[in-house]
Amino acid sequence: METKRFVYYQESELIVGWLEDYPDYRTQGETLDELKKNLQEIYNELTSGRIPCVHKVGELSVA
Repeated sequence: METKRFVYYQESELIVGWLEDYPDYRTQGETLDELKKNLQEIYNELTSGRIPCVHKVGELSVA
């Protein structure tokens, strides 16, 4: 099983979060479990190939 890191914060009554690899695509939930479920759904959509021009984050080693 692969794992993905995510970032989240509390905003009023909701928890807002996004996948570290896809910071432009945010979601929310009333609980952390709901947020994780919503993040899983976003991940499935973003990696399905059905959404064009998905923004991603990469790493670059520089000298």
